[in-house]
Order: sequence, then structure tokens, then C-alpha cells
Amino acid sequence: MNRMVRLIRYLLLSLAGVVFIYPFLWMISATLRPENEIGALNLLPSDWTLVSYKTVFEKIPLLRAFANSLFVSLSVVICVLLFGSMTGFAISRLNFRGRGMIFILILLTMILPFQLTLIPLYILMVKLGWVDTYLALIVPYGINALSVLIFRQAFKTIPQDVVDAARIDGASDFGILFRIFWPLSMPTLITVSILTFMGIWNEVLWPILTIRKTELMVMPQLVALFVVGGAAESQLGVQLAAATLLALPIVIAYAFFQKYFIESMAATGLKE
Repeated sequence: MNRMVRLIRYLLLSLAGVVFIYPFLWMISATLRPENEIGALNLLPSDWTLVSYKTVFEKIPLLRAFANSLFVSLSVVICVLLFGSMTGFAISRLNFRGRGMIFILILLTMILPFQLTLIPLYILMVKLGWVDTYLALIVPYGINALSVLIFRQAFKTIPQDVVDAARIDGASDFGILFRIFWPLSMPTLITVSILTFMGIWNEVLWPILTIRKTELMVMPQLVALFVVGGAAESQLGVQLAAATLLALPIVIAYAFFQKYFIESMAATGLKE
């Protein structure tokens, strides 16, 4: 009976896995077949071709956009790790007046949709002269409430005895954070990095508003303008090839770090 239940469970999980992964596999397959065969539902094309990918690289500066996206995403990840962990450490370990209220205010910012602050933030970028610069893509995302929450919850799981021992040895707050808390919270660091990287890499609206120079455009922005602006000439294979190249870095990053991501999400929780 147990074997039968286990078999049914595996079959259902396998079916769910196929349902989730099939669209992505079909998208990759569609980019490798001629335009007149894209409507077929089979995954193996009769004639393999890289024409769609060649067309994408010929029509748009994808490599430059990839480099821009990588630079912006990694810069934001570094800022979020630094400022998010420092804020989370202060809220979880330091005693000061108004600590609880500050944490509540930070959580309240998660309720506000980004579109609500879009116009004031854009006006601020114009006043600072940051339009058409990398600063407009990096600074507004340099810290977020989710990273503060995740770090705060992870740091609260570290015993106070570790902090007390470090203070007896003369360690400063920054020393405790970067030399003790960071090594003990490596899954959390990787989780925040993946979430931040995915969010920034897929951002389209804000770059479209703040970046107009082609040489500064990030990959999602350039791909969106390529597909919607008509440069793809309604060729579905070319559009899918651009989308595949856009999604590939996220898939690779998650494939390498999924172990740490799942471990952190399972262990951190929302413990008080």
C-alpha cells in the first residue's frame, strides 16, 4: 500500500513538473526551427537552425545590453547585501529607541506598489541629473524592505552568546556583522542575492522611463523595445529567441544556487 501511494505521488509530481517545464522547452525548441514550423506542438524540429538567434544579434546590441544588465544587477545586489544586512542587524541586535516602529515602517513600504512612487521618483532622478545614467538604475533599488526582513529574521536565529563572546573579544558591530553573522548566514545571503538579481534583471518599466541612450539600455528594456517596437518584424521565432536569451541567466543562476535558496527559505521563516 505504501509503495502504491509513493508511486502515485511520484507520478503526480512528474506530471506537474512536465506541465511547468513544457512551455519553456517549447520556447527553446521554437527558436531552433524554421518560422513556418513554430506552430507545431512537438519539441523536436524537423530542421534545426540558428537563424532566429543570428537575427537578434544582428538587429540589436544584445551583448552591450547584457553587460549593462549584469553590471546594474550585480551593483544592486552588492548594495542590498550591505545596506540590508546592516539594517537587519541593527533592528535585530541593537537596542535603541523606536526600533520597533522603524521596523513596522519598513514593512509598511512593502504594501505600497512601485507605481505609486514612480512619478515622484522620476522627478527626483531628473532633479539630480541622473536620467540616462547607471545611478538611476542602481540607487533607487539599493535597499528594499524584503531584504531587511529576511536578514532580520535570519540574524535573530543566531545565539546571543555568540554576540556577547565577540564583544568581549573587542569586536565592533561591523566586525560582528561581517566576520560572524555573514559567514553563519551564507544561505540567507545567497537567497537575498538571487531574489534581488531576479527582480532587477527582469525590471522593464523603470529603465524605459529613465534610460533613452541605446548604449545604456539594459537587456529587458532592449528586448521589450525590440519586440514591441516592430524591429522583430512580427517574426515569432526571433521574438522567442530574444526572450530565451533574456531568461537564460536567471535559469543558470537559480540552477547553481537552488540548494542554498531552498535551505534559507525553509530555515529562516518569520520567527519572532
